[in-house]
Amino acid sequence: MVHFFWGYTITPLPSGVLADKFGGRRLVGYSFLICCILEAVTPVASASFWASVMVRFFIGFFGGVLYPALHRLVFKWSPPEEKGKFMSALVGGAIGTVATWSIAGYLVESVGWDYAFYVPAILTGCFTIVWFITTFDDPATHPRISIKEREYIENSLLGITHTKRWPPLLHVIRSIPFWALFLLHYGNLWGLYFLMTAAPKYMNEVLGFNLSKSGVLASLPYLARFFSGIAFGATGDLIRRKQWFEVTTIRKSFCLFSHIIPGLFLIALPYVNDRPNVCVAFVTLSLGFNGAGTMTNLQNSQDLAPNYAGTLYGIINSIGTTSGFITPLIVAHYTAERNTIDEWSSVFYIGAAAYIAPAIIFIIFGTGKIQYWNDLHKDSECKGEEPSTISKN
Repeated sequence: MVHFFWGYTITPLPSGVLADKFGGRRLVGYSFLICCILEAVTPVASASFWASVMVRFFIGFFGGVLYPALHRLVFKWSPPEEKGKFMSALVGGAIGTVATWSIAGYLVESVGWDYAFYVPAILTGCFTIVWFITTFDDPATHPRISIKEREYIENSLLGITHTKRWPPLLHVIRSIPFWALFLLHYGNLWGLYFLMTAAPKYMNEVLGFNLSKSGVLASLPYLARFFSGIAFGATGDLIRRKQWFEVTTIRKSFCLFSHIIPGLFLIALPYVNDRPNVCVAFVTLSLGFNGAGTMTNLQNSQDLAPNYAGTLYGIINSIGTTSGFITPLIVAHYTAERNTIDEWSSVFYIGAAAYIAPAIIFIIFGTGKIQYWNDLHKDSECKGEEPSTISKN
């Protein structure tokens, strides 16, 4: 798993830049295609340790392309009042995780472990074909979209400029709202990967659950995150459509659900360790409430600079993915000599701090306004001038 994350940290930044410059359709499609080929050759590569490591590394390498490119497509296709719905679709990976676990377990027991790689590879290949047939970079290039729908989407994006210039990285790294988003996203991924890697170990070794024989139990947190992501996305869209609150207020208030409440559930876990079913419920609720990230860190790059949404998400996702191999090291450090609730309490408190502290920083310094560097003109860039900030509240 760690080798996957090493590869995954490399490609989000360049893929985000390329998606903003050339579109996301081909990047996503080729990522699926290459990953399905690598998945199919995994049983052969398993004959060699280093071959297996390299296959997992490159699956992560090409998989890192996916989400930054999807963010570019969301920008081109989603009206502002429907962006939560589009973002919640990106949480669909949770369903993929649950489905793959279920299919793989059945295949291993019935026809052999190698088919647990062949069948997902075939399904991914089929989806790749569907992707290239149905998906295009923007409404203007889609050959089958109705004129009414195309005009609706394009009119909803009026006032938001569309450029294909290279991103103004110096302006980005000097932006306080960007760093607030970066920390919020890092905290989100820390909590997500922590619960993915540490929670099963905790439930199995400390609480005594045999997760290998309880697929439903293992899948509950992911299903909760998926369905709550849809619910929070729809709720946020309604609030924005009704104009009950400004975008900045929406982003900051939803941090309560996406980060603070999940962190509080982690703090509470050591106090209910004598009730395993309650512990499982708390883990499920922690990841479930994190689905509200569809209205916070998953959307804010679209707010700050829609022209460079893929680039911004690529930056924060590339660095944020490092939490995928840091959190297991922290767990291993605290549980190296003893594996009791005392050691796990420290682990949970660190996870809670990683959730809550970035949320507080974002509430103070974050914003939902378009930044001036979203539409820097070449002449103003050369002169060092800053165009006026466009507010999209």
